[in-house]
Amino acid sequence: MLKYEEYKTLVENYIDSLKQNNEIPSLLLEAMLYSLSQKGKRLRAVLLLASYNLLNEDVENVVPYAVAIEMIHTYSLIHDDLPAMDNDTLRRGQPTNHIKYGEDVAILAGDGLLNYAFEIALEAAIKSLDSVNPLKAIKAIANAAGVTGMIAGQITDIKASSKDENKVTKISYIHEKKTASLIIGAISAGLILAKATEEQIKAGEIFGYNLGISFQIIDDILDIVGKEEELGKSIGKDIDDNKLTYTSIYGIEKSREQAKLLTNRACEEIKSHFPKSDFFVELANSMLDRVK
Repeated sequence: MLKYEEYKTLVENYIDSLKQNNEIPSLLLEAMLYSLSQKGKRLRAVLLLASYNLLNEDVENVVPYAVAIEMIHTYSLIHDDLPAMDNDTLRRGQPTNHIKYGEDVAILAGDGLLNYAFEIALEAAIKSLDSVNPLKAIKAIANAAGVTGMIAGQITDIKASSKDENKVTKISYIHEKKTASLIIGAISAGLILAKATEEQIKAGEIFGYNLGISFQIIDDILDIVGKEEELGKSIGKDIDDNKLTYTSIYGIEKSREQAKLLTNRACEEIKSHFPKSDFFVELANSMLDRVK
């Protein structure tokens, strides 16, 4: 297994190479790379590579799929920040895409990243000697990002309120779909590309589900107690907008307890199916203490 920063470097190098593309209109490419090149955690991309690395060594071969899922995540952030959605002005310590380029260009930059993601993933699949698993992996990513996954979570989130009656059911659905879904998709895709068994893929999905929910709970906590300069985004907006969050239902302490419980479940699941699971256990536990 590689280290987190080594996986991340593979992703960053691939993203840097995209700057040479002279077929994409220059303003569109600039706006796409403005958000994509900002130094985020690359969590979903790293999880795809590490999941593949559980069973195979040639990680470089699946970097396009990891970059694809990072593109999808970034497109969702661009659109999420738009005035019609969360109306945010700061992302990863920089002005959001629509503040930098205007709403019209930002929308197209998001559209461009979503479509380009599938272009590079399908190009990698066409070049692969394996005719089935790359397509299955792309389908897993598409399902995770699509109308029964991340987008389903997003529409529920923007219409939810902290005053809703069925808050517990709704927040569970939002966290599962909006956040956990793409994390599950990344892990599933990596394991599918590695030709994992159905049992191993299921274990990876359970790990991803618990990690994803825990990750979002910590995000909800950081929106209250975090520092803007560390988070790189606006804080306190969820409360100001009366948004439904885990902390608005359970408070900070109970939310922390639940995040820890979910993390423990994730770690137990991955350890019981993969001998080389230390990377995932350490990563999951580190997410509990993050400040950004």
